[in-house]
Amino acid sequence: MQFKQPEILYFLLFLLVPILVHLFQLQKLKKTPFSNVAFLQKISLKNRKSSKLKKWLILTARLLVFSGLIFAFSQPYFSDEIHSKKQHTFIYLDNSLSTSAKGKKGELLAVAIQEIIENSFENVSYSLLTNTDFYENLSAEELKKTLLLTKTSGKESDLNAVLLQINLHFLSKIKTLNNYVLISDFQINNKNTEIDFTNVTPPISLIKLQPEQNYNLSIDSLYIEPKDNTDFDIYAVIKNQGAAKENISIAVFNSENPIAKQTFSIAQNETKTLHFPIQNNPNFKGNIQLENDDVFHFDNRLFFSLHPQQKINVLSIGKTATFTTRIFNKEAYNFSSTSVTNINYAIAENQNLIILNELQEIPNSLTDFLSGFTKNGGTIAIIPNAFLNLNSYNQLLSKLKAGFIQPLARDSLQITAINYNHPFFTGVFEKSIQNFQYPYASFNYWVKTSKQNKLLSLENEQSFLSSFNLNNSNFYWFSSPLDPAYSNFTYSPLVVPVFYNIAKFSLNKPISYYTIGAQNNIEIPTRISKDQVLSIEGVEQSFIPLQQSYTNKVNLQIGDQLSQAGIYQVKNEGNSIQSIAFNYSNTESSLRFLDLNNLSKENSKLNTANSIKELLYENHKKNEVTWLWKWFLALAIVSLFFEILILKLFKP
Repeated sequence: MQFKQPEILYFLLFLLVPILVHLFQLQKLKKTPFSNVAFLQKISLKNRKSSKLKKWLILTARLLVFSGLIFAFSQPYFSDEIHSKKQHTFIYLDNSLSTSAKGKKGELLAVAIQEIIENSFENVSYSLLTNTDFYENLSAEELKKTLLLTKTSGKESDLNAVLLQINLHFLSKIKTLNNYVLISDFQINNKNTEIDFTNVTPPISLIKLQPEQNYNLSIDSLYIEPKDNTDFDIYAVIKNQGAAKENISIAVFNSENPIAKQTFSIAQNETKTLHFPIQNNPNFKGNIQLENDDVFHFDNRLFFSLHPQQKINVLSIGKTATFTTRIFNKEAYNFSSTSVTNINYAIAENQNLIILNELQEIPNSLTDFLSGFTKNGGTIAIIPNAFLNLNSYNQLLSKLKAGFIQPLARDSLQITAINYNHPFFTGVFEKSIQNFQYPYASFNYWVKTSKQNKLLSLENEQSFLSSFNLNNSNFYWFSSPLDPAYSNFTYSPLVVPVFYNIAKFSLNKPISYYTIGAQNNIEIPTRISKDQVLSIEGVEQSFIPLQQSYTNKVNLQIGDQLSQAGIYQVKNEGNSIQSIAFNYSNTESSLRFLDLNNLSKENSKLNTANSIKELLYENHKKNEVTWLWKWFLALAIVSLFFEILILKLFKP
């Protein structure tokens, strides 16, 4: 038995007072003279015994009256916990897309919501954590309203973040009886591959939402191979988890118009790639739809968008070179060249790539321009002159924070190493080349810095071609002039992919689709004024993303703002600039789940439950209080009536 106000029990000491008084009165004898007591001896003795019994009964009744009142005011109760602490239940409800699967009673998320609502209690406060929101200190009624508005989200579950949130909540609620409940399908995804339960502080109950089916067919991914500005090939990757399937229908749509359709068969647990040739569709707002009725439905459709290939603006400043005009053809590039004395800076600021081709000296005006050009996202490539002005070059590198150039080295060295692991050479070579005719460089200016990435290296392990990742752009440095008098690099097969990729990486072309929930950096090739902002608009959702504008582009940062897959429009003052597609993460289609039995064996603070209803009821029952003050008050009243009866029935 516990007491809400145990300090009142000190008043029990005052019960000694009537006991002492009673004992004192029993010892005191009163003498009454009488002429002849022999006749009354028996009657006197009998009355004396009766009087003592009456006094003891009255004392007992009064003690019970006062004791019952004192115990009633101290508010005794039976409970497994300390009643002075408030009861609080922390619920994590996984509302990722995978919880849209069907269970035995219906959709997993909907059934879980209904069971929580039906088993919430008025005398308990709640905190609700989902993949998208956190609600703290809710009443049962507020919890019900919040749950009714909870829908599936494209944001993946992150159990490590949930455990961190629970620990922080537990430390901040030290005067509260906390129950922690995790309700999830415990799907293994990008964030739930390794979960650290070792730092769990409070006991946690785990309830697994179990889908009824254990097979699924989904569109895993998609990639595009353009042929020209209007023709391209679509490759859809189909993933089968389960038994073999036959005669599955799949179709490609441009907006709502069907473009191509085919049927296919797929083996058990096979991943298959399907090919769709598309012709004469330069602007494509596409989606692929799979006719399938498996565990998940959200992965039967994938959105993508395509745009005409944008020409890359390339400006060469300095020496005229025939290899640049051959590489940067008119079909894919807007190539132009100028001398250092005839630079039109108004045209130069609209370039994607500027090549400084063997300038003997870099004027201060060009240095200042190039510094601002890179801050606005422009890319520069520098081919040094054999007899360059070292101070003017180092002044530019200093402003770019790219180190400094060392004096000329006149060693004739071969270019012997290619950095195949760098993204710059991705897709250029089918395999590493061990034996080829090495080009050479006889004049070299090496940059001393710790920030460079070696793309091509000389036989002495010094860099021939380096890249520097600046804040918003790239900077490339050739250590040698490319004039045939100093190097035969322009006659090497390497020259075409090197300059092609330098130009390619200067323009971040939009990809076919982005993933909801990921941190997406999207480059929009447009110019806006200082008071203008770009917005993202869809059928059901629109918002203004974080953005940074440059001279001829705007970088958008889109993370958790989107919740619905589809085609969205990038707009400036209501005018559509570009369409972009967003899809759910393909890991949401996984049928791999954590084993809760193993988790509970590894950590004694974890326990599993089979039912939301049973768990919430048991937690409430365990903390339920049985009040006893009414019984003690009843005892006091009965004792009072008992005393009254004694006074009336036992007369002196």
